[in-house]
Amino acid sequence: MTTLIAKWLIVALSFLLATYLIPGISVQSFYTALLLAFFWGIINLFVKPVVMILTLPINILTLGLFTFVINGFLLWLLGTFVKGFAVDGFFVAILGAIVITFFGWFGGILIGKMK
Repeated sequence: MTTLIAKWLIVALSFLLATYLIPGISVQSFYTALLLAFFWGIINLFVKPVVMILTLPINILTLGLFTFVINGFLLWLLGTFVKGFAVDGFFVAILGAIVITFFGWFGGILIGKMK
């Protein structure tokens, strides 16, 4: 249970980090970042697998690089229904998704090594 909470906090912090690294992404508060991390997990659990299966041919043709576009689209989608979070454009959403995914992945590795 503590690992799940730690990963949730790391993803929330990666949303805040994306705010500082990429102009065009804004998160209003830490509470909003926690809410974003929760919904990011829900979207990655339920919506992303369906989209990945539907776009499998183009994903194979691009050797997996289309996954960045899918992550950007999902981040842009998240910006439409979470109050206090804004993404200025689709390219900004792709860059933000890369930053969030990278730091979430890196934080997950650090948590795994702390066990």
